[in-house]
Parts: sequence; structure tokens; C-alpha cells
Amino acid sequence: MLKPFLVRSLFGAGIFVIFSLGSPVAAQDVGITEALPAVEMVISGKTITIARNQDQDARIDDEFSKTSRACPPFCIHPMQVAPGVVTLGELEVIDFLRDQVVSGKGVLIDSRLPEWNAKGTIPGAVNVPFATLAPENPYRVEILKALGAKPLADGTLDFSAVMSVAMFCNGPWCDQSPRAIRYLTEAGFPPEKLFYYRGGMQDWLLLGLTVVKPNIEG
Repeated sequence: MLKPFLVRSLFGAGIFVIFSLGSPVAAQDVGITEALPAVEMVISGKTITIARNQDQDARIDDEFSKTSRACPPFCIHPMQVAPGVVTLGELEVIDFLRDQVVSGKGVLIDSRLPEWNAKGTIPGAVNVPFATLAPENPYRVEILKALGAKPLADGTLDFSAVMSVAMFCNGPWCDQSPRAIRYLTEAGFPPEKLFYYRGGMQDWLLLGLTVVKPNIEG
């Protein structure tokens, strides 16, 4: 079941065909920053907008309002998830989408399980569940190749020209993106090409930023 999912996630999402949209965005009462009301992009032929919820009485969904979960497994993760891996905030995630994903040099990965991804994700993100990057997955090499790793004659992989990869999951207490990042570094993926959005969906929702439900049909 993993291989069809891989093809649908990495290639069916059209992450390599993404373009900037230069048109102006309508004025917003609640901007992302004082100088940035919203961001528009065209991804896979569809225009997406990242903005903040304009309802100033809005509250975070109950599913993400919990302050405490059993630890383990829901323990608070450090700001730096692994040596050499840069941690991102929300503005840096938006910049990553505009600079790396739009140019085809990077991919934003939602590393949660498909049922969580289906409830809503960051616009422009691709769902690659953390477990598919574990060494025991027989199709992991195909994922690594999709990210730019090149097979060598001796059976190893050359990671010198891989894409930049930013990962997130449900929040600072979620271990799925940290585990996925460790799986990649242990496989040989260069840490300087990896980025960790520690706040994940909990912080994204807390700030009222745009969430989309992916089309998983077909």
C-alpha cells in the first residue's frame, strides 16, 4: 500500500509545477505582518492564499486546544530537533514556500498520518507520513529518489543534489516530524537541507493562518 500512496503524494500533488502569482491581495484587517496582508501562489494550477482569519473573535478548534497529553509519547521537543537542522517559525514557512517550493528546489512535508492530513493542512504541503521514511519501509528508496537522491553503482545513494525539505506535524509535542527528520539524517540526507517547523498545526491554527483540506480522490 505504501508505493501507490508515495506516487499520489509526491507526484500526484504536482509539487514540481508551482509558480508565483504577482497579483495584489485585497486589504486585510488582520494581516500576517504589518507589510504583508496575505500571500497568493498558484500550486498545481490552483490559486492558494495564505492569510489570517479575519474574524477577531475566532478561537482555536477544540482538537488543538489541549494543554496536556501523556508524556511519553507526547513530550515537548527541543527547539533544535537535530544538529544542523534549522527550526522555522510561521514567517519562515511562508518564505520557504515562496522561495524553495515555488522554484522547485524544496518541498514542505506534512509528516502526519493521512487521517490527520485529511482534516486540514498548510497550503502547498505534501503528505508523506513519517513511517514511510523509516528504514524498514521497502519503498523508502523511492521516496529518497523523489527528493533528489541519486542511486550509485554500489547500491548507495548520492544526496549531494537533494531538495530542501521542511517538515511539520501537530505541534511542539508531536514526535512525527522529529522522527522523520532523524530517519532522513540517518539515511544520509544532509541536515543543512532539512528544516523543522516545530509549531506545526497547533501554532499555525493558533495564529489563524489558512488551512486547506487536500483532495485525496483518485
